[in-house]
Amino acid sequence: MIILRQNVRAMTREMEIICVGNELLIGKTLNTNAQWLSKQATALGITVKRITVVADDVNEIANIVRETLRRKPRFIITTGGLGPTFDDKTLEGVAKSLKRKLAINEKALKMVSEKYEAYARKNRIKAVELTPPRIKMATLPEKAEPIPNPVGTAPGVQLDLEETMLIVLPGVPSEMESIFDETVEGMLKQESGKGAFYEKSIYAEGVMESSLAPIIYKVMQNNPDVYIKSHPKGRESRSYIEIHVSITARESEKSEDKLQKVIMQLSSAIGKIGGKVVVDELS
Repeated sequence: MIILRQNVRAMTREMEIICVGNELLIGKTLNTNAQWLSKQATALGITVKRITVVADDVNEIANIVRETLRRKPRFIITTGGLGPTFDDKTLEGVAKSLKRKLAINEKALKMVSEKYEAYARKNRIKAVELTPPRIKMATLPEKAEPIPNPVGTAPGVQLDLEETMLIVLPGVPSEMESIFDETVEGMLKQESGKGAFYEKSIYAEGVMESSLAPIIYKVMQNNPDVYIKSHPKGRESRSYIEIHVSITARESEKSEDKLQKVIMQLSSAIGKIGGKVVVDELS
């Protein structure tokens, strides 16, 4: 028995993700932002080519942004470093990488001001002063556009850089996810085109991954449009491997036929070496 999961996604474009924060590098904080963004982007048909983590250091941030821009991905998304504290240095690093000045952005300042006004009303306190650390969240690289933050105070930031769209998001997961859902998701959908990403999984039991390797290689050679990846999921008493099959194409019917052909070839070859294809019982 085969095929339990199947998803249709849009045609792919390339993205790189840059996560900023010392807390990620020392292992204090799990980098859930990278996992979440990768999953969302892939579901929208965007190919994530690289994820990089850098320290809260202006030069490190500037260097990695410059390096990433040289590869010309359609999208770069950064997370972290947009707050009011001394270690929030992402916008300074981005400005340095682009050789642009930092300046108070009036749209961003309005967004920040309105957030603090709402906070004051909600808590029935006097107006919250726009101190330098608070104004810092509205100080953006030249020619940047602020993106509304539905949850937090610091706006996201968008910079159109010829072939690349650079999107700077907060590191707080709820804020990052909210900005993505409200604004960034639409940008990615526009780029996805009319094609689609198709994927299916089968599960091999009673066979070692090393025995599957030549089978997968041969089937991929015979079906160059299809990508096949094995994922061991077994336990001590049982060999159990997911085989994930995917293709990016414009015609759904032909893609389905190609995937089904590959699955039949895999199933037949697995049977010949004593394994069997089974329903996913462990997920």
